[in-house]
Amino acid sequence: MKEGFFLSKFAVFVDLENCGAKVPTLKSILEKVKIRGDILLGKVYGYTDKFDDLKEVLLSNTFTVVPSLRYGISQKNNADIQLVIDALQVAYENELIDSFCIVSGDSDYVPLVGRLKSMGKFVLGISRSEAASNIFINACNEFQFLESVGKRNVEKPRKQKSSINTDEAADESELNKLLTTVLEEQDRDEIYASELKGTLLRLRPDFNEKAYGCATFYKLLMKLANRFGDLSVHNDNFDVMVGLTNSGENPEAIPQLTKDNWKEAFSAQIKAYKDGGFERVNPSILKADIITAYPDFNERSIGFKRFSDVMKQLEKDGLVIVEMDEQNTMLIKLL
Repeated sequence: MKEGFFLSKFAVFVDLENCGAKVPTLKSILEKVKIRGDILLGKVYGYTDKFDDLKEVLLSNTFTVVPSLRYGISQKNNADIQLVIDALQVAYENELIDSFCIVSGDSDYVPLVGRLKSMGKFVLGISRSEAASNIFINACNEFQFLESVGKRNVEKPRKQKSSINTDEAADESELNKLLTTVLEEQDRDEIYASELKGTLLRLRPDFNEKAYGCATFYKLLMKLANRFGDLSVHNDNFDVMVGLTNSGENPEAIPQLTKDNWKEAFSAQIKAYKDGGFERVNPSILKADIITAYPDFNERSIGFKRFSDVMKQLEKDGLVIVEMDEQNTMLIKLL
């Protein structure tokens, strides 16, 4: 195995009530994990008939379903206990699994996280920002807010480098976006093309270069690099290495937020969250996604001193309601 080519083996445990149980959300969670390694085992908890639209995703990823039996007020607590029991059983009995993904922000899982870490396991936590406990967040080796996992930020405008078939352009753009996401998740500047293809096959088992008119993966990478300009591809001692370009976009093409257009941009971002099934988000996530789309954004350029002032204006405009949770953390309810 080449240096740096390490593949984690994951067990994934999903609290459906916590993740919102939407198909795009669940797919985003699985994508995030598959970029890091193989999923050897997966279980979802709290399943009922209202989650029937998840069947295809769960079956295609060989997940086991733990149904929710509605009896008394202890239903949710029973599901939490079952998740803990199952996770510990896997940790003790399956030596192949070295990493755990727990999709929940409940502080009740902190002892589980502690035990898994004491056994040398890596713990990735994922949760909606409104349901995430600070104790759980800090206990995990790595934590991701579900709103960020879904990459629900507005698209940056992109200049077309050539006129091509619309369907072909859409397919290649989606593939380029996926490869860029994979590379952004790496802790190295570049990775082997074979490693990148292995990750791609975990994410898209039906992937084939020939479907994009290329005989080899290298030729496909070069095609995407020339067309979109996001990928850097070169040979290193007969190995093909792939990374992200450092040249950045033409400054003239980078969108700017002004006092005239900022509400439109924020409205589009809020709509993206709502379309993803989120009812509330942490303002820090909203700000991060705005900066992703508009790198030069700052509050003063649109007439405010602080981001909290922006939230108050959005509240006045009827787009959000500013709330404080039990931990005195600001959340915005999406209207």
